[in-house]
Amino acid sequence: MSQRRRILILGAAGRDFHDFNTVFRADPEVEVVAFTAAQIPDIAGRRYPAELAGPLYPEGIPIREESEMEAIIAESGVEEVVFSYSDLSHEAVMHLASRACAAGAGFRLLGAEATMLESTRPVVAVTAVRTGCGKSQTSRHVAAILKAMGHRVAVVRHPMPYGDLARQAVQRFADEEDLFEQDCTIEEREEYEPHIEAGHLVFAGVDYARILEAAEEEADVVLWDGGNNDLPFFRPDLWITIVDPHRPGHERRYWPGEANVRAADVILINKIDSADGTGIEDVMTGARALNPDAELVLAASPLFVDDPEAIRGKRVLVVEDGPTLTHGEMAYGAGVIAARRYGAAEIVDPRPFAVASIAETYARYPSTGSVLPAMGYGEAQVRDLEATIRRVPCDLVLIATPIDLRRLVDFPQPAQRVRYELQVVGEPTLEALIRARLG
Repeated sequence: MSQRRRILILGAAGRDFHDFNTVFRADPEVEVVAFTAAQIPDIAGRRYPAELAGPLYPEGIPIREESEMEAIIAESGVEEVVFSYSDLSHEAVMHLASRACAAGAGFRLLGAEATMLESTRPVVAVTAVRTGCGKSQTSRHVAAILKAMGHRVAVVRHPMPYGDLARQAVQRFADEEDLFEQDCTIEEREEYEPHIEAGHLVFAGVDYARILEAAEEEADVVLWDGGNNDLPFFRPDLWITIVDPHRPGHERRYWPGEANVRAADVILINKIDSADGTGIEDVMTGARALNPDAELVLAASPLFVDDPEAIRGKRVLVVEDGPTLTHGEMAYGAGVIAARRYGAAEIVDPRPFAVASIAETYARYPSTGSVLPAMGYGEAQVRDLEATIRRVPCDLVLIATPIDLRRLVDFPQPAQRVRYELQVVGEPTLEALIRARLG
């Protein structure tokens, strides 16, 4: 056992666990000494449990802060650092590589072939170049196409295991009661609830070999609904990657978003209804340069508001999807576009009124604009979000998250929801491409 090669996995409570399960868990020549935590609050200080880590790790594996990387390398004799999370710029990844190398360890990125599981069912994968490109509405659109073709569809979401990891190894969501029973966070609800409302069966969790087996039992097509801009966990029969003309050039500058573009069968250019022509042309040119063989599909994500006149002339607080604003690095989203389009008098800056963990989020992600990220990785953070909304002096709250926050937080101001769905523009359509590949 003393000859085992010691490895440290840099992660964010998702891809890192999958990489361990598929590549390292059963390897007697390797010892994973720790995971590190980034992007997600309150993960460090926990352990990857022995029930999931397997017989080589009877005490489980500690999860520590990424800032401790050099100390872990020194104290544990780490020979190799494995980078296992997503949505970082190429430069940021190489800064981590430089830190690892300077501390005496090698640095490694696992390829898709090493970590993608084979399914007995056809797999359609929806990925992106960045967080916030529009995977959610694209996945819903694809699921609707597959159902219309007569397929039983299982949507498998990228992991978001923020609670009891052993209990969350395999999760199945068929109705709202399942969301309450499994204590889903706001981030989990934002991804699962719209699928459930559309009648789609959703799976998620930690152990994706077992999750895939469970999905295959109930469906004849598996839809991989990716997280951040991560690579698929399952080998796709059709690989769709979304690019965002609001962030031109990002398709060439982020890991593993560029890999997703290069590997895709279909590149979907989303948000052409709200982006300018230069941005659309730039991402189209960039996509063609990286992957000239992929099919290009154009799509809009039109906004829907229950009462647009209620916005006109009002001082509004805009609440947007949290990850899109934080590590997605967007300063605005659909809520800001709706506020401007429908004549809001002012978008009130919530930053002076932020409390506790919400104020810490702004400090950690200073590029976030005058909008409120819907952070809710735990009950305490949900309450901080509620307290922040209550403190903002506004006439109206515009909720541009995929779920209605009013069901989870209580505030006195009137509110309007901003919804968005995918609409493919012109040809080829996603439906035609899916039918051609899956029959």
